[in-house]
Amino acid sequence: MMEYLLQIILLLVTAIAIVVIFQRLHIPTSLGYLLVGIVLGPHTIGPVVSMPGLEALAEFGIVFLLFTIGLNFSLPQMQALRHRVLGLGTGQVAFTTLLVGFVMWLAGLPLTVAFVFGAVYAQSSTTIISSLLSEQGEENTQHGRLGLAMSVFQDVTAVPFLVVIPVLGMSVSMDALAVTLGLALAKAVLAFALVFFVGRWLLRPLFHLISERRSVEVFSLAVLLVALLAAWTTNSLGLSLAFGGFIAGMVLGETEFRHQVESSISPFRDVLLGLFFIGIGMRFNPAALPPIWYWAVLGALLIITSKTLIVAGMIRITGIDTRMAWRTGLMLSVGGEFGLALIAIALDAGVLAMQLGQIAISSVLLSMVGGALLIRFNDAIGTWLTRTPPATTPDAPALHEAPERQVVVGGYGRMGHTIAVLLHSCGIPFVAFDTDPARVAQGQAEGHTVWFGDIANPGLLSSIHVERASLVVIAVDNASTAFGAISYIKRACPQVPTIVRARDVDTSKRLIAAGAIEAYPETIESSLQIGAIALQMLNVSKDQIDETIQGVRSWSYQPVLERKLGKPQKI
Repeated sequence: MMEYLLQIILLLVTAIAIVVIFQRLHIPTSLGYLLVGIVLGPHTIGPVVSMPGLEALAEFGIVFLLFTIGLNFSLPQMQALRHRVLGLGTGQVAFTTLLVGFVMWLAGLPLTVAFVFGAVYAQSSTTIISSLLSEQGEENTQHGRLGLAMSVFQDVTAVPFLVVIPVLGMSVSMDALAVTLGLALAKAVLAFALVFFVGRWLLRPLFHLISERRSVEVFSLAVLLVALLAAWTTNSLGLSLAFGGFIAGMVLGETEFRHQVESSISPFRDVLLGLFFIGIGMRFNPAALPPIWYWAVLGALLIITSKTLIVAGMIRITGIDTRMAWRTGLMLSVGGEFGLALIAIALDAGVLAMQLGQIAISSVLLSMVGGALLIRFNDAIGTWLTRTPPATTPDAPALHEAPERQVVVGGYGRMGHTIAVLLHSCGIPFVAFDTDPARVAQGQAEGHTVWFGDIANPGLLSSIHVERASLVVIAVDNASTAFGAISYIKRACPQVPTIVRARDVDTSKRLIAAGAIEAYPETIESSLQIGAIALQMLNVSKDQIDETIQGVRSWSYQPVLERKLGKPQKI
């Protein structure tokens, strides 16, 4: 036991050190975990981490990854994306798989192996694309939004590969393989129907019951239970664990609990996904690279060129100008982490021999490096390829068209509901969160965008991208919840203004010190409103009432408004 404890400590120390360095260098952490696996693997000099059950545990990282993808691609959301993104995303994966598979088959590989290479090479890294776009300020450009949407949708189109690839490892004739594939697809349809329809019938009432307990621990345990139970169901039918996780995510993605579910599962997903990439790194043998380096380079070039050409051609057909099509194609040229996951599945299923697996892993890693460089200089390369100066590009104004920013409202009680009605009446987009399922149901019945969730949960705030909000209004009547939300917002996105509900002047002062722009004590405000009505009934003029109320408000709030400069300000 002590031996395993020392290995766990070594694994954690190495992972923390490498991931922190990669984060400081703005390199995707998934590559850092791969390096951890290489360093601590059996193929390099130094300590080796080898624990029973580690690989089995790491496999659940893919389960939770697919679960999260399912949350963001429920049936209504896929219906909304059925036009451009659905067609382009599906077409890119299908054409790349066929083209690469055909090239590999011409090179002498068996048809099943060629198909796996095509599926692996068709994937792109959403992590690398999103991080580089954010660094370059291109996340809201036309090519940035389209490329990122296609990259995310690739993860959905990869789900059928989870069903097909394990079957390809069976040593049977082509006729028997066709029958086996047909049976596997039939099982997939059965699993989808079982999990989807039974889940629809059970999960919403279950989470309503659990959410009434107001227990974060019980809610998280319920999320884990649902994901693992769905994975067990598909695995019992001879399918992959990850496929069950994806279906369960799709079911919960249609409920009002989606954001809270995502924030609950993300810590488990991130840790186990890190273990998964560490496991892939341990499979990589640097000593095997010299004899196969040229195949790895050719594979990386095949990934980059095939996806760039296919994506650029498909987008150009939709009517987008040539320069924009090239820039989007260059973004999707990078290899993907999901491709590495498919390699691991193919190795375990016996579809790929170890040497071919080394070539595939090396090709994907090299394409990640080369593709990242192409993303970094996509503007210059697109300009050079089209001989079109950026200033004269017809769609240039659309590049800076940012998506509509919305207001985030924490709490849908008396005050939150009133704020929501005012925002809705003025046509201002907003999203509200509450931990009371009855209030959430009420808000949705009124046609408002209200979700179940704790506004103080950092995972929730991160999942909804609170940094993109135009304003955050915290209308909860719990001071600790308000302080938790403000602390995260001040630390993660101080540029987002926050106004808060407070019980009294003292609480207002502490909330402003914590980072709120304004904090209004409801006891004083309600008294002022009643006082104003009383004065109006006594025939005091409106101007005098406004002046009197403002004077009382300034005097009452003076302790609250003493900022760092010590100068009271009027509200």
